[in-house]
Order: sequence, then structure tokens, then C-alpha cells
Amino acid sequence: MREWIVKRRERTRHLIELGGLVVKAGLVELTDDDRAALYGAFLATAMTLRGEQREEALVRWRRRGKRAFEAEAQAKNATMNLHHRHQLRRNGRPSIAQ
Repeated sequence: MREWIVKRRERTRHLIELGGLVVKAGLVELTDDDRAALYGAFLATAMTLRGEQREEALVRWRRRGKRAFEAEAQAKNATMNLHHRHQLRRNGRPSIAQ
């Protein structure tokens, strides 16, 4: 496959993932999908990152993001475990937790 196609696909995937984070954070819903408000928020964030509070902000935001990812993973695992136990019971097999 041509190199430019691979790079374009990688860039597209990256942009989709970033857009997913915007949605996951609830920003689209909280701004009623107001692109000007979203862009303004991103510009305010960029201004913070250009300022004296850069390192403090990055530490604080990174910590908050990691906690949110971990909480989401735990919730997903709990849901999957409940679903798995339900399926085992429904199929007449005893659950491991019993």
C-alpha cells in the first residue's frame, strides 16, 4: 500500500479518536453541539498550556483523565462479569461466584 494512504489512514484514525474524547467528556452535549463554544474552550485550554500554569494543568488534567479511564474500565468489567454470570445461570451452569 502506498505510504501516503497509510499516513492518511493513521491521521484519520487519530482525528476520530480525538473526536471520541470530546464526545466522551460530554462536551458536545454540554454545549448543545455549539462548535464556536467548543473551539473557544479548546482555545482557552491552549492558552493555559502556553502560560505559567502549564505543568500544573497537565498534571491535574492527566490525573483526572487517568482516573476517568480507570473508572470506565472498572464499570465495563463489572457489567461484563454480571452479563457473564447471567448467561451461565441462564444456560443452567453454576456461576463461579456461587
